[in-house]
Amino acid sequence: MRMSWKKALVIAVVVLIVVAIAGWAVVRNSGKATLALEDQMGVSPEILAPDPPIVTTLNFATVVGWKDGETPTPAAGLKVNAFAADLDHPRWIVPLANGDVLVSETTGPRRPPAKSLRGIVRGFVMRRAGAAGDNANRIVLLRDADGDGVAESRTVLLSGLDSPVGMAVANGQLYVAETSKLTRFPFTVGQTAITAPGVKVVDLPSRPLNHHWVKNVIASPDGAKLYVTIGSNSNIAENGMAVEEGRAAIWEVDAATGQHRIFATGLRNPNGMAWNPVTGELWTVVNERDGLGSDIVPDYLASVGLGDSFGWPCFYWGGYVDKRVADCDVQQAQYIRRPEYALGTHTAALGLNFATGQMLGARFAEGAFIGQHGSWNRKPKAGYQVIFVPFVNGKPTGKPLPVLTGFLNAKGEARGRPVEVAIDRTGSLLVADDAGNRIWRVSAQ
Repeated sequence: MRMSWKKALVIAVVVLIVVAIAGWAVVRNSGKATLALEDQMGVSPEILAPDPPIVTTLNFATVVGWKDGETPTPAAGLKVNAFAADLDHPRWIVPLANGDVLVSETTGPRRPPAKSLRGIVRGFVMRRAGAAGDNANRIVLLRDADGDGVAESRTVLLSGLDSPVGMAVANGQLYVAETSKLTRFPFTVGQTAITAPGVKVVDLPSRPLNHHWVKNVIASPDGAKLYVTIGSNSNIAENGMAVEEGRAAIWEVDAATGQHRIFATGLRNPNGMAWNPVTGELWTVVNERDGLGSDIVPDYLASVGLGDSFGWPCFYWGGYVDKRVADCDVQQAQYIRRPEYALGTHTAALGLNFATGQMLGARFAEGAFIGQHGSWNRKPKAGYQVIFVPFVNGKPTGKPLPVLTGFLNAKGEARGRPVEVAIDRTGSLLVADDAGNRIWRVSAQ
């Protein structure tokens, strides 16, 4: 059926109005950050008032990969080499006592066709940012038998998983955080393939939608408890709280029975977890909300205790109210935990591990290594690096130190994007690069 001229005219007018509004919005507010990223990092970041652009800031880095001979840039006194290349979206790393390294590979669950403008834009961004494509859905084992810092062999340890990311080895079991469930497999360090079927420990909130699909798991020192990160199902609960049940939280799971409870809440998108070697506390890194402007809200690093609430969706950074969220009781702000350390706005902090037995020099003796994946909602771009947050007596202090940079080229394109960071048996730092399809190894010169 041919379109009438009246209908065509209406569509043309609507398009012109949208273009005019977008142009006016760019003139009024370009969405560009007014603060330096360093001002939004540390124990006392500068928190500005919201200043969202009318047109959402989209500043993603197109993934171009690494050319032959290219590597990230290590800090002075360090060197870097590719521990493994030609992987398939490596996400998480678990170094084992014998020197083997487990790596989870996945691009995430298949999503239904987007029905909203936000969903369409998000899908476009993910594809351009290298976060879509064929899905390996497996765990591979890398082995450096000769100890030269390069894995010369790899085997598929497990396959056919449901978007696996986090892994933990404890008490003869390998626990895998799939997007829909926590699963365990019998595992002995040294074996290169698992043939025994997995046993479901507990279901995890996933579909429908499954906005923040990545799940991570860490075991308590004795292996009796498991802690699982579960991100929110939206940016600021715009889909209602019913779909957020059990989400934006860290769960505590009994490894033997699967019984679980909410350990901490109000964490929009927690990812990396690690035990502080000085205090024994559980710490995590969290991605904060989008849409309030390039200057807020900073991602953060925080200790997590039973019953802690960090405020999502109503509050951020210890009690600031997000006025976009309806039906919030502002009196609850007094009960909201403030994070210990800001990691910069929209840096997408994912990986976390403490310096324990590493051999990278005195600057990196006490503190936390953090992989910043890089975000799309800030101008200029932020993240795309590995940093080190110095600690003194078990607490963060000062400004972060760069460990591995150069993931963006001169054109602002992404050669790679850091995810998990981990210390291997030799004391070197391993970095998963899911867009560059490599595991980088950082060691002392």
